[in-house]
Amino acid sequence: MKNTLHKRLSGISLLILFAFSIFVTGCDTGTDAGTGTMTVEMADAPIDSADAVNVTIERVEVNRVGSQDNWITLSEPQQTYDLLNLANGATAVIGSSALEAGTYPQIRLILSQDGHSVEIDGQVYDMFVPSGAQTGVKLNINAEIEEDIEYTLLLDFDASRSVVDAGSNNQVPYLLKPVIDAKEKAITGNIEGTVDPATAEPVVYAIDNSGTEADTLSSTVANTESGYFKLIGLEEGAYDVSIDPRDDSYAIKNIQDVSVTVEQTNSLGTIQLSQN
Repeated sequence: MKNTLHKRLSGISLLILFAFSIFVTGCDTGTDAGTGTMTVEMADAPIDSADAVNVTIERVEVNRVGSQDNWITLSEPQQTYDLLNLANGATAVIGSSALEAGTYPQIRLILSQDGHSVEIDGQVYDMFVPSGAQTGVKLNINAEIEEDIEYTLLLDFDASRSVVDAGSNNQVPYLLKPVIDAKEKAITGNIEGTVDPATAEPVVYAIDNSGTEADTLSSTVANTESGYFKLIGLEEGAYDVSIDPRDDSYAIKNIQDVSVTVEQTNSLGTIQLSQN
């Protein structure tokens, strides 16, 4: 009788232990989740009226769904970038770091309080950032970081829309109000080509005409020596490419229905401009 009771109690103890182990496993908080990598690259859409647009970035931060840390520092470049050097496929890596796997809805750039300038006709002017140094420039990205996978984010900094005339009532002549488009680089493609003659100094645009209104999604200035251009960060689809020479003696050239495929570059070869 005692042996039978002992066996029953032992069996009950094993069941309790087994159930407890399942409970502990099921309540795993995910603190052992793996990490992936986020890399942030910056490119520029050009501005015709300036010779340089210098922007100083102090920090790059992201936030994660479910995190108690609010904003997580991805990098602290504390560096000045001339946006006009980031053309024709050139980019600058402004941050790269391992992150816990999960969803990251936003990124923000913390700009310095000073150190921003624009050069026009050889004259350098300081630019004032109304709120970027205090609250940062926030962008929605909804990035999914997966274990052992690198996620590359491309930030297209539109200089032509970001440099704003401050007006006569301000202490500085120009304001920096960043206009930035963020895209996952892995789901975009590119368009490249060479404009002849390069001395026409053309600005090249990729235009989406699929909607009710035409929308310029990428632009660059062709290299003034070789004529080469590269439009990057375009989502898959068809675009019209417009080549607008800054030398008025040459006519605008439009190429319709240029296809873009993810992770590929569509080469248009040499594009000959005609004179007006």
